[in-house]
Amino acid sequence: EESLQMWDLNKRLEAYLARVKFLEEENEVLRAEIQSAKSSPAGDSWRVKYEEELRALRDALDHAFREKCTAELARDNLYEEVQQVKSRCQKEQAAREEAKKQLSLSRKELEEERRAQIWLKERAVQLEKEVEALLEVHEEEKAGLDQEIASFSHSLESFRCAPVAFQPVEVEDYSKRLSEIWKGAVETYKTEVSQLEGSLCQAKENLWKAVEDNQQSQLQLQHLEKDLAGLKARKEMLEESLARQWQEQRGEAEKFQALAMEALEQEQQSLRVQIARVLEDRQQLMHLKMSLSLEVATYRTLLEAESTRLQMPAG
Repeated sequence: EESLQMWDLNKRLEAYLARVKFLEEENEVLRAEIQSAKSSPAGDSWRVKYEEELRALRDALDHAFREKCTAELARDNLYEEVQQVKSRCQKEQAAREEAKKQLSLSRKELEEERRAQIWLKERAVQLEKEVEALLEVHEEEKAGLDQEIASFSHSLESFRCAPVAFQPVEVEDYSKRLSEIWKGAVETYKTEVSQLEGSLCQAKENLWKAVEDNQQSQLQLQHLEKDLAGLKARKEMLEESLARQWQEQRGEAEKFQALAMEALEQEQQSLRVQIARVLEDRQQLMHLKMSLSLEVATYRTLLEAESTRLQMPAG
């Protein structure tokens, strides 16, 4: 039985040694193939192709980064233009408010001028009525004076004997005084009428100036409204172009990111497969090594036991 066991162990040892030799030869062949693949132009072409793809990806990344920088610069420029448009709109709004204030002030001045004109017209009518009343009173006084002078002349003709009591010089002085008073009243009336006409002309001039200022302010307001509408349209157009550029840039960035992620995932998957293969090969070799070491240890123990058993009878 022991000889059969030894023979079985010898057979198994020979089989294991043959298997180890076969695996070593296969390992050497694989090493030679790996070295030949590394040194062969096919491996170089694969490496060159991989490096070219990597270079292309880097160039695409650089191009995308440049496009991103240009898009950011365009965005900053558009933001500056929008800020300028906003400031201009604010200035035009302030100018519009100022024009509205000036228009309200001019309207108030126009109302005051109209009121002053109405008052002047009423005053002129009142003065005309007073002048007419004064003329009537003057005519009545003049007629009374003429009657008194006529009666006085008749009395003088009837009473020529008493010339000292009734002298015509006093009557002439009285008439001269009355004519001077009349002339002064007429002159004062003329001066008042001329003043009223001058004030009326000044009021008309102020009224025309207010009307012209109102028209100019309205024209300026219309021009500002047109500019504001144009600026609003330009602002909307710039915002639409900015949003479109942002969408395009986002889509391109997402596409490039997706392509880069796919390439990296594929490369990672291939590396994982290669690593798994290498680890599996190493694990198989470790298992074989451990099994061979265990078989050699058992064979050694059996040989030692057999040698001790053979030496014991001789002793």
